Amino acid sequence: MDDLRRRADAFAALGDPGRLRIVDLLSVGDMSPSEIAAALGMKSNLVAFHVNVLQDRGIARRVRSESDGRRSYLQLIPEAFSTLALAPRPVEGRVVFVCTANSARSQLAQAIWADHSSIPAASAGTDPGERVNPGAIAAARRHGIPLDEAATPRALGDVAATGDFVISVCDHAHEKLAGRDDVHWSIRDPARIGSVAAFDDTVVELRSRIARVASRLTAA
Repeated sequence: MDDLRRRADAFAALGDPGRLRIVDLLSVGDMSPSEIAAALGMKSNLVAFHVNVLQDRGIARRVRSESDGRRSYLQLIPEAFSTLALAPRPVEGRVVFVCTANSARSQLAQAIWADHSSIPAASAGTDPGERVNPGAIAAARRHGIPLDEAATPRALGDVAATGDFVISVCDHAHEKLAGRDDVHWSIRDPARIGSVAAFDDTVVELRSRIARVASRLTAA
């Protein structure tokens, strides 16, 4: 009965058009309350009310920005529902994953994407490093991911083209892009910790997110 009540409460929360619109946005990426307000043309106090309901019903959660500790992002909790009947989003070009250095998260995401979608993928950085992070290379080997170990990190301006669907996988990159990305995933930087577990956790999260989102993106 507890599970039945939980599901009933969740669907009751989604009975409000405003909250359903917020869930639609969060289904493909993380957003701050101010970003939600801007995207929906909704007053900040109303966004705050809807967000509180979604949190109380176990549909969404807040995560603190790794870049700016004063900012928080809302994430949809994937376990809240087994399926969400959402309209697909067309992609004219490629899916381009972006982090700061283009040395770990974005490189791993590009390699993982190929197993989930026929839409081509690329990766880039807002401040490219000199090489792919050795920790990312080791993680790719452990998890059987076909990462291009010889790839040279590249700047987003040298990679992105008209029609590309840009997914930032880094808080720093998202905040620097200031709305030029299409979707944001708030994923912690494994290189900051540098441990095997940190890189493995990143692979697990990227695989989970990509598995959920790839089916929602279709080639235009």
